[in-house]
Amino acid sequence: MEWLKQSIMYSRGVAGGRSGTTHELTEAKQGKYHFTMGPYSDPVLTVQPGDRVVVETRDAFGGAVKTEQDLPSKVLRMPFVNPQNGPIMIEGAEPGDAIAVHIVSMKPRGPNPRGTCALIPFFGGLSNTAMTATLNEPLPELVRKIDVDEQGVYWSKRVTLPYRPHIGTLSTSPEIDSINSLTPDNHGGNMDLPDMGPGSITYLPVRTDGARLFIGDAHACQGDGEICGTAVEYSSVTTIHIDLIKGWQLDWPRLENERVIMTIGSTRPLEDATRIAYAELVKWMEKEYGFDRWDAYMMLSQCGKVRLGNVVDPKYTVGAAIEKRYLAP
Repeated sequence: MEWLKQSIMYSRGVAGGRSGTTHELTEAKQGKYHFTMGPYSDPVLTVQPGDRVVVETRDAFGGAVKTEQDLPSKVLRMPFVNPQNGPIMIEGAEPGDAIAVHIVSMKPRGPNPRGTCALIPFFGGLSNTAMTATLNEPLPELVRKIDVDEQGVYWSKRVTLPYRPHIGTLSTSPEIDSINSLTPDNHGGNMDLPDMGPGSITYLPVRTDGARLFIGDAHACQGDGEICGTAVEYSSVTTIHIDLIKGWQLDWPRLENERVIMTIGSTRPLEDATRIAYAELVKWMEKEYGFDRWDAYMMLSQCGKVRLGNVVDPKYTVGAAIEKRYLAP
């Protein structure tokens, strides 16, 4: 990927694009998976900027939904979902820095990989929920198991969906709070953003020494909004390349791929998540790409792009992007 040489990670990172040691973070080495991201859990691994980590992630259900008869309401204990690998400590990371996480590859894990999609009572974008309360009964509870490989996601005999994997939950630690693995915020978290897959670099704020990186909740594919509340949740072998950018203070996560730069906002209501994302993009264009603030604001009204992460989590996620071709001096 030639574009990586011009990426922020390669041009400003401590490692400058170099690859160091490759670490294996297996299920056995991880041991206890985490359901909160915060400063209080014991680190499982320490890496240097430039190192790679091959991570064995569990699916969002921790493997508990084994068949279509295993209803989530019977086999899960909410909110103990989205098990997280980590925390991974990055040597030299201090508050006020940023870490870069390049997702190199994502492969289905296991001898007969299968993903899971489910309708869960009082969860999802078209259901009454604890945060959108009504007197209606829950929607039917259903589980679908889906064969997955790197060529496709085999939804049914009629439909094969493209294998477009991404990481649903990626996060550094907040400074003081420990936030559950269902909730996105300015530390990252359960953003469920389909752009966060192989070939992307996510930039996350460092708010504690070592950054404390968490990763999990792999999706084999997902549409914008994750409307029923679950994607094709699957266990993965995900390889990440990590770097450290000193003195780059971020208020919200950012993302870069070959075509765009993107800022990510998470809150409710959805329009406020969009406002956060676009406001952050305007400020980024002004500070680092030489645009006048109000010119950038008006310009984004013409060429800005919005990606919808989720409209189902405790906070919704929106990515606002601009194509890199418009950023050239």
